[in-house]
This record gives sequence, C-alpha cells and structure tokens, in this order.
Amino acid sequence: MGPREQLQHDGYLLLRQAIPADWLPGLREAFDAGITSDWPVPRGWDWRHALVDDNAQMLAVCRLPQLLAAAGVLIGERFFLSQVEGREPVGGGGYQRLHRDLSNQRPGDTVGALAFLDDFGPENGATRLVPASHRPSAQEAARSEHDESLAIQISGQAGDILVFDVDLLHAASLNPSGTRRRSLLINYAAEVLYDAHQQTAALRQVRMDTSARFEPGDFVLATG
Repeated sequence: MGPREQLQHDGYLLLRQAIPADWLPGLREAFDAGITSDWPVPRGWDWRHALVDDNAQMLAVCRLPQLLAAAGVLIGERFFLSQVEGREPVGGGGYQRLHRDLSNQRPGDTVGALAFLDDFGPENGATRLVPASHRPSAQEAARSEHDESLAIQISGQAGDILVFDVDLLHAASLNPSGTRRRSLLINYAAEVLYDAHQQTAALRQVRMDTSARFEPGDFVLATG
C-alpha cells in the first residue's frame, strides 16, 4: 500500500518534524501573545485559546507543502484553508470523549490538523484516535463512539503535525502533569463549503484571508 492509500485507509498521518525547528521559538511567542478569553462563543474553562491567524509565521505553518499534500489526499478536490487557532489544555483539564467533528456535507470534505509547538504524550494530554474509523461499516458504526478499546494515544516532539479526516474518532486526553502542550488547530475544507464557511467565520473569530485555493495535485506526499 502506497503512502496515499495508507493515509486514505488510516484517516490520519503524523508528519514528523514538519515544522522547521528554528520557527518554534517565534511560534510559541506568538501563541502566548494571542491567548485570550475574548471569544464570540464561550470556551471551556480547561483550555487556553489563542488568536493567531494574523501572524505570518503561523500562516506559513498552515501552508507547509507536506501538510497541504496530506490535506489534499484526504479531501481529494480543490480546497482552502478555513481556520487556524491556538489551543492548550491546562493542568488537570483537557479531557474529551472520543468524537467525530463530522464533515459538513459529505465524507471527506473537511480535514483537521494539529501542529504541535511542544513535545506531546500521555503526560500532557496528547490526542487519542481510532485508526481507520472515519469510514465505519454498519457493524462498526453500531459500536459506541466512546468505546476506547481500539484507541491509540499519539506521542512525539515539537514540530510534528497530526493531519486527520474530521470523521475519524479522536479526542484530547487529560493533562495530568500541567506540562505545556501548545498546538495549532488548523482546518481545511473543500471549495464547495466556502459560502457556509463565510457565514460562520465571525462566530469562530476568523480574521485571515481565506481566498487562496489549493489543488491536491500541486503537492506530493512524502514517502518517508
């Protein structure tokens, strides 16, 4: 199975050291400067949220060729960058049940990515996911989405990026240590969803220009 087919089958890919190491100090500084509680919609007490979509280096992360390549494989058609914001679970918080964010109109039209600015693992609440759960069979769909028996917890280093189909079962975990786990939550969507995106952009505090379009064939997914 080639890398494209493997990604389509698994529904996710962890891009190791995708962010250049010398970008990380500036990204962390911009994240911390953007932390705010001033959001149109209330946010959970156990997360810090950062406004970062006016930062050029943050947007450069969103446009890394390997990240766009992986998003293009999963979406499979012309797409756009719809959102990026910073998220960080506080100590003793961050736990989520397994869930699907759900595509807006049809399977595969929306992709998420978590770009990690700090090392991540069980000690600071790294993401859990169920591989290949984004296109469940009828039998699999009947299983409770909160069934953790097939879930794995990812771990890695600052600079890694997790790319995933939003229909994949996934969840953040409890941050028991309080060690920082800053990440960028990035979303991409098929071009046909642009009008719907515009209607809710203000509620999501989206300020950046989302007019750029990307073609899946413009980027090659790395094999190693």
